Amino acid sequence: MGFRYVWFRLMYELRRRTGLLKAQFPTQPPHRSWFLLSEWRLSPVRFFFDALPNGQRQSCPSLQEQITQYRAGNLLFFSSKYYAVTDWLTNPANGYRYDATRHWTQIADLSPEAGDIKYVWEKSRFAFLYLLIRHDHWQDEDMAETVFAEIEHWIAANPINCGPNWRCSQEISLRVLNWTFALHYYKNSPAFTETRFERIMHLIYWQMRHVETNIDFSRIAVRNNHAITETLTLYLVGLLYPSFPDSARWKTRGKRWFEEEVAYQIYEDGTFLQFSMNYHRVVVQLLTWGLRLAHLNGERFAEVVYDRAKKSLEFLRACQDPHTGWLPNYGNNDGALFFPLSSAHFRDYRPQLAALEAVLTENSERRTDEQKHLEEQEDCFWYGLDNTKKTKSAIQHPLIQAFDRSGYYTFRDTDSLTFIRCGGYKDRPFQADNLHLDIWVNGENILRDAGSYLYNTDEKWTRYFAGTASHNTVMLGTHDQMRKGPRFIWYDWVREAKGEWSHLDSSCLGMTNEVIFDGSIRAFAHVGSHIIHRRRVTKVAGKLHWTVEDWLENAPPDLPIHQIWHPSDAFFADFTLTAFDHEGHELTVAVTEGWYSGLYGQKEPAKRLVFSTSSRYLKTEIKRV
Repeated sequence: MGFRYVWFRLMYELRRRTGLLKAQFPTQPPHRSWFLLSEWRLSPVRFFFDALPNGQRQSCPSLQEQITQYRAGNLLFFSSKYYAVTDWLTNPANGYRYDATRHWTQIADLSPEAGDIKYVWEKSRFAFLYLLIRHDHWQDEDMAETVFAEIEHWIAANPINCGPNWRCSQEISLRVLNWTFALHYYKNSPAFTETRFERIMHLIYWQMRHVETNIDFSRIAVRNNHAITETLTLYLVGLLYPSFPDSARWKTRGKRWFEEEVAYQIYEDGTFLQFSMNYHRVVVQLLTWGLRLAHLNGERFAEVVYDRAKKSLEFLRACQDPHTGWLPNYGNNDGALFFPLSSAHFRDYRPQLAALEAVLTENSERRTDEQKHLEEQEDCFWYGLDNTKKTKSAIQHPLIQAFDRSGYYTFRDTDSLTFIRCGGYKDRPFQADNLHLDIWVNGENILRDAGSYLYNTDEKWTRYFAGTASHNTVMLGTHDQMRKGPRFIWYDWVREAKGEWSHLDSSCLGMTNEVIFDGSIRAFAHVGSHIIHRRRVTKVAGKLHWTVEDWLENAPPDLPIHQIWHPSDAFFADFTLTAFDHEGHELTVAVTEGWYSGLYGQKEPAKRLVFSTSSRYLKTEIKRV
């Protein structure tokens, strides 16, 4: 991680243990009033919607189901499972209640007794406000009193800088953004009183003071989507609330830092340093907020932000199944959907990608469809964007695409999508999943990534879902490609990797054309030196037929190699897997215990197919029956 990271972590921990860090975050700051509600209402600052069209009743069963559950005291966590939520401090998954009188620096974010702290953070993020606001608009039922009561209840239960909900600056930033969305929607509501306004402004101010004071932790120690969220929120609060005494500084610093984080974290080819599809979508939503609000208020970011936003769209769409809008279940996925502005399935990226595209092409025609369902258009609606124009011709993706900076390779055929990951790390890896192969056929993810499950769980599950064993690649004995450390840490990073596509045109011989991927990684450094895993994937163009060849070079002779596959149920109905060793002998498949986690916090048993050999080569045929 480098000297700067190590030195910062040492000094940060020293400050925390000595109480110096605690002293920077007061718990009972004096109440101040910087501006009146009437002044704020007359502010020239523009938000997504100065005025929305009158709500037209829309039939949305999933929205109504969530409203029914909310009124019964239940919230949908991580787009996955309903939990009964009784307060702001209790983990609904295990009943553990945090102490709201303890300073946030004394709250552990990892505790076997407390469980996964994300279960406490989930409601306090206030993403559920979009559920209430959307119901209000589409069903014409005033939810203002409910919204403001929830915010006031949180304020009363969470003293400034105390308890678990002040532990993470990203969670604080998201809460402020989501409160801001609600304040603008109910800007002229009778339920929005002067007393409520002052109380909420006081909390917004001190939450942003917290974010600014602790920003180096995100920018040095974490440096991922947390830093992008926090720096953008500093800019947006400075922009939207110019009467705060620190707003000018927040706006200037936040904008500069945000531009720096985008330039660093989104690589030149549009891939993202967290190597996660869902976290990349997190950044897509933040870019949409930032660009749209900047434009509405006559501002722009540095050109690198626009370039990386456009490249992100190109990359994510190259990996997207066109039938469902889903992407491979690849990389860490904690169920994050910061701004749930539609009822589309959590795994469907179309609404968020369409909204960012609309921001980037506000004055030109876009790739859209006038017949889209509400859930595919609704994100754009709430951002105040027109996404109903229809272009003369839709954007066509090349059949073969390579994103060499991070090592992603895709081939889009008539009925299928082939996705391969083959990349070295200069930034922290989160899963040992190199040379993973994902295959989609007519909207079915027939060979898939097993997912993430939970971040704070038993070591057995952490090692499985983060390790090589849950991916469609090769293990050496029982060893992952890298050496596992605590929590999200991996040692012996895969730093050397290369991959390329080639095209074999043999039509002159009366044979079918083939598309070939060749990739290699230097891995298993904790097992031996200079161990190379090479993989070749050959796809017969126009046919549902793949050949996968794996070589292990310089591997210890006493360790077998295991080629692992995670098929979906749909795979077994129409496809077969057949493997051979270096002498052409067919290998017996072992059907072992596997698991699949399509949504955070949920796992289910699944068949896991393994071919093993003591030789250093396997060849596998994947084809339709």
